[in-house]
Amino acid sequence: MSATNPAPTGEPLDFSELQRMAGEILGVDADRVQLDVSFARDLAADSLDLVELIMAIEDRYQVSLPPERLEGMRKVGDLWEFLQEQHGPA
Repeated sequence: MSATNPAPTGEPLDFSELQRMAGEILGVDADRVQLDVSFARDLAADSLDLVELIMAIEDRYQVSLPPERLEGMRKVGDLWEFLQEQHGPA
């Protein structure tokens, strides 16, 4: 039995997947999840919402988001940039 890597290197990241996950967890329309959108101001996400989202992201993409990096994440684009860094070169 082999384990499946949910986001293998070489498979391009899909922003629409991040939109879907964030929309579902934050209770907003996925179309509202855009790079320049603020989690708190625009999506009304509180700290518990963000913890749930980050846990789902870490599980899905097999990454670990350091707390000091999380503190600086204000917009969806910050999270997307982190995922691109972790994914490696395209």
